[in-house]
Amino acid sequence: MHADDVTRDAPPPLHPLAERLATAAAHFKLVGVSTAPCAVRPMCTSQLELLQVFFLMLPGGVWPQPASSPSAPVPTPSDAGPGSPGGTLQSSSEGSETPWPVPGISTLGPTAVTLSAPGNGTVHLLPALPVCVCDLTPGTCDINCCCDKDCYLLHPRTVFSFCLPGSVRSSSWMCVDNSLIFRSNSPFPSRVFMDSSGIKQFCVLANNSKLNYFQKLQKVNATHFEALATEFGGGSFTSTIQTQSPPPHYRAGDPILTYFPEWSVISLLRQPAGVGAGGFCAESNPAGFLESKSTTCARFFKNLTSSCTSDPALNAASYYNFTVLKVPRGMTDLQNMKFQVPVTLVSQAGSPLLSGNTCQNVVSQVIYEIETNGTLGIQKVSVSFGQTNLTIKPGTSLQQHFLIRFRAFQQNKAASLTSLRSGNPGYIVGKPLLALTGDISHSITLMKSKGDGICSVKRHEVQFGVNAISGCKFRLKKMDCSHLQQEIYETLHGKTSPEHVAIFGNADPAQKREWMRILSRNCSVSAMHCTSCCVIPVSLEIQVLWAYIGLQSNPQAHVSGTRFLYRCQSIKDYQQVTEVPLTTVVTFVDITQKPEPPRGQPRIDWKLPFDFFFPFKVAFSRGVDSQKGSASPVLILCLLVLGVLKLDTM
Repeated sequence: MHADDVTRDAPPPLHPLAERLATAAAHFKLVGVSTAPCAVRPMCTSQLELLQVFFLMLPGGVWPQPASSPSAPVPTPSDAGPGSPGGTLQSSSEGSETPWPVPGISTLGPTAVTLSAPGNGTVHLLPALPVCVCDLTPGTCDINCCCDKDCYLLHPRTVFSFCLPGSVRSSSWMCVDNSLIFRSNSPFPSRVFMDSSGIKQFCVLANNSKLNYFQKLQKVNATHFEALATEFGGGSFTSTIQTQSPPPHYRAGDPILTYFPEWSVISLLRQPAGVGAGGFCAESNPAGFLESKSTTCARFFKNLTSSCTSDPALNAASYYNFTVLKVPRGMTDLQNMKFQVPVTLVSQAGSPLLSGNTCQNVVSQVIYEIETNGTLGIQKVSVSFGQTNLTIKPGTSLQQHFLIRFRAFQQNKAASLTSLRSGNPGYIVGKPLLALTGDISHSITLMKSKGDGICSVKRHEVQFGVNAISGCKFRLKKMDCSHLQQEIYETLHGKTSPEHVAIFGNADPAQKREWMRILSRNCSVSAMHCTSCCVIPVSLEIQVLWAYIGLQSNPQAHVSGTRFLYRCQSIKDYQQVTEVPLTTVVTFVDITQKPEPPRGQPRIDWKLPFDFFFPFKVAFSRGVDSQKGSASPVLILCLLVLGVLKLDTM
C-alpha cells in the first residue's frame, strides 16, 4: 500500500493529537510531519480550542530526549511506525547479532542501518572511519578492531564479539513519542524503537552529533613547560566439546582444532601455561584464535633418566605431528584435506637423546606462526624450536617458553617485521613510550635491579600514562671521572640516549615532524667548587606532558612535551667508594584543556512594545489608568486574533 493511500484512508486525528503534533513540530523540528487541511477533514478543531490547549497543555514527550546514561535499557526495534518516503530502513548486516543503536545516547558500536533510496543504491549512514585507532599491529588482524583492514571482514560482528571503542563511527538519535507522529516525510534516517516500558519512540538519526567537537592542540616549549607542569600536575572457560553442529568459521578466542591422522583423533592446539606459585605447566590450556600470547611454565623431574626419551613434552615431534583444521566445519569431513593445514617445521630439531649423564635436545622453546585470512580461516602454520641439554641429577627442573603469533595471510615481510605501534594515532595507556635516536626507533626504558639490588643489564619499558619509580645500586669501577659519568648516564637513560619522543603512538621514524625533541638538563660541573671531587648523576626525573585532542567522543592522546632532569652529587675520593644508589622517576601530567560545551539552537524571545495594551486599557477602564491588573485586554486581543484567523481560512 502506498504512503499516500495510508494518509487518505486513515481516520482523521482528534484535536489533542493535532495540537501535540504541532507542538512537536515546533520544538523537535521534525521535517515533513504533516496533517490534512481543515477544509477536507470531517471534524475541524477551532482555533480557540487549539490556542487554549497550546497555553495550558505542553506535553513533555514532544521535547528531544537528552542523552541517557550508559546503564539505560536498550530499546528493541519495532515494525510499526512511520516510514520514510524515500525507502525503508533495514539492517545491512547478516544474521541477528548486530544490535540496534540505542536512541538518545551516543552509540560506539557499529550501527548497521542503511537507507535504501530508489535509483541511488544503498547509502551508508555511517561511512568508514578515516583513521583506525585500534590497528596497532601492522599486517595482523587486531582482535575486536572492526576497522582493521588486515582482518578482511565485510561484517566484523560475525567474527568479533564486540567492537572496540573508536573502531566504528559514533552516532546519536533524537526521539519523540511515536503517538505524536501520523506520517513522517523527513528525508533523514528514522526508526521506531520500543523502550523498556513498552512505549514506542520515533527517532531521527542526528547528523551533527554534539560529541563531534574538536579539542585544541597545545604547544609546549621550554619557556612555559614548568608553568604547565605546575598548573596541571597534580576469565571465562570455553567448552571444548560442541554438541551442536560446528560453526562455519572461527571466532576470536575460539579453541583451534587439530587432527591426528595416525589415531583419527580430534584435539585442540595446546599452549601450556604456568599455574600456582611454582608455575607448573598446565597442558590443558588451549590456544585462542587470533590471540597472540606468550606463556612460561616450569617442569620438575623425579627421574630424568626415564623421562628424557619418554616424556612427549620434551620431544619436538609432539608439537607438529598433527594437522590444523582451517575452519571448525572441517571436523565433519576429516577425509577432505582441503580443510586441513600441515604444521611446517622451520628449524631442524632433533629427538631427545640420553648420553651419559646428560639429556640432550630437550625442548625449551616453542614458537608457532599462524597465518589467517578472515572467515576463510587458518591458511598456514609453522613452528620453530629452541633446545637445550639437561644434566641428570635429583630435582632437575626445566623452564619452557611457548609463543603463538597470528598475522594476516600473504602479507609482505616488511609489514610484519615493523615495530609495534603504541596507538593509532593516539597513545594507549600502558603502551611503550616511543623515542628516536638518530633514525632508530625504540622505547624509553627504566633501570632494573637484580635480586641483590645491583643494577641489571635488563630494563623496564616506560608505559604511557603510568607513573613509575625504579632504583638500583651502581657499583663503581676503577676509572677516571669522565668515563664514570658517562657510564652512570647510560645506566640512567639506557645505552642509547633518547633524543626525540614520538608525538603520537604511530609515529614514523622517517617523518621527523612526527617527533619532538626531548628537553634535557645535565649536571652542571662548573657549579661544584671541588678539584678532587667527581660530580656524578644520581637520579633522573622524566617528565611527560600530554593531552587529549580530537573528537570528544573518540579523543586521541598525544605527547606535548618531554623533559629529562638529572640531579647530581659530588663525591670526594670516588676511587674509594664502591656503590652509589641510583633512582629514576617517571611522571605523566595531563594538560588537556576541554573546549566549551556546544551551544543549542537560539530560542526566539518574542517581546511586545512597552505600551502595546495602552489603547485597550484606556477603552475598557473608562479612562481610569489605575486598573493595570485587568485581563480584559488580553481576552480582547485573543478574540481579535481568532477573528483574523477565521477570515484567512474562509
